[in-house]
Amino acid sequence: MRIITGKYKGRHFEIPRSFKARPTTDFAKENIFNVLNGYVDFEDATALDLFSGTGSITLELLSRGCSHVVSVEMDRDHHRFIQDCLRKLNTQACIPIRGDVFRFLKSCKQQYDIIFADPPYALKELPTIPDLIFEKDLLKSDGIFVFEHGKDHDFSQHPHFVEHRSYGSVNFSLFR
Repeated sequence: MRIITGKYKGRHFEIPRSFKARPTTDFAKENIFNVLNGYVDFEDATALDLFSGTGSITLELLSRGCSHVVSVEMDRDHHRFIQDCLRKLNTQACIPIRGDVFRFLKSCKQQYDIIFADPPYALKELPTIPDLIFEKDLLKSDGIFVFEHGKDHDFSQHPHFVEHRSYGSVNFSLFR
């Protein structure tokens, strides 16, 4: 796993082979972050990374200047891996939370400039996630919600939908 740009540009982290999570490919990650540059200023932004997996998005957000990132991941080993990566970067700007994303969303009271969600594509609750974000009012008025999902889902009719981007088998829907 590689950090693409920013203050930690080029840093590599070896993901254990035993991990179930599939990190967003460098190609897809680089392209979606290029798109996001037109929507948000990363410098001093607050971000929420849901279903963090390997922490690839969390680390990229921190590298690009986010002042505060909350990373939510349920898997114990993945959570520990994210903590280890943060220690290696010597950063205190991230709060890694080990827990259920849906439980976290129900109790969250903070708003964010950037919300990124990359749930398992087979998750049966996947289609409900955009509604949960907006019902809980978790996104700041000028913020952006990036939702990674498989090709079987179409969110273009959602009232907050802005655009869809596809990079190979990786699909992103953006909401405001």
